[in-house]
Amino acid sequence: MTHDISLVVLDMAGTTVADGGLVEQAFSAAADGLGVADGTPERARMLAHVRATMGESKISVFRHLLGDEDRAQQANRAFEAAYHDLVDAGHCAPLPGAADAVEALRTAGLKVALTTGFSRATQDRILTALGWQDLADLTLCPADAGRGRPHPDLVLTALLRTGTGSVQQVAVAGDTGYDMLTGVRAGASVVAGVLTGAHDEARLRADGATHVLASVAGLPGLLAR
Repeated sequence: MTHDISLVVLDMAGTTVADGGLVEQAFSAAADGLGVADGTPERARMLAHVRATMGESKISVFRHLLGDEDRAQQANRAFEAAYHDLVDAGHCAPLPGAADAVEALRTAGLKVALTTGFSRATQDRILTALGWQDLADLTLCPADAGRGRPHPDLVLTALLRTGTGSVQQVAVAGDTGYDMLTGVRAGASVVAGVLTGAHDEARLRADGATHVLASVAGLPGLLAR
């Protein structure tokens, strides 16, 4: 295995799970609840920030946008309720080859952690919808780790909980610049960007990607070299 990797930390939405615009749809519901009308400069500014910070803890995004804890919590509740409704309506699917990739990594003896910027309730909703409750060795959300992306906490928590011996034995994969920053700040040897989600190759490399793959399906092959 490349760099003697023993732990792989994977993002969910946009990396292993198809997003299909669900985050933006749920954000729109939250903005509506706050009285920020569609088509206004304020709505456009907020949406631009949401797109730029894909991968970050959602409550952190709303705190930045609104500057008020009560309004941020209100927006986050509306966001989660809308996202849950979309998941429950069947608008949640695995990306092609994602489950096979996780199974291949685990068969090769690696530990796999699935991480998210969503809350635990939302993460569990997605895992249940996909039948992925037992797919990975570990699932983590920001509340489990202390801070969400772009901080290194999710990766380091995965390392601690799996008993991984060194940050050099860790590979991180995700679709956003924040995923790349998280991997770099955690000291991971492999920080792989995938092109199935929010950000393009230029953004992924600018934020520290060591590799860029068409999709997470290519990760087992990369780590087997």
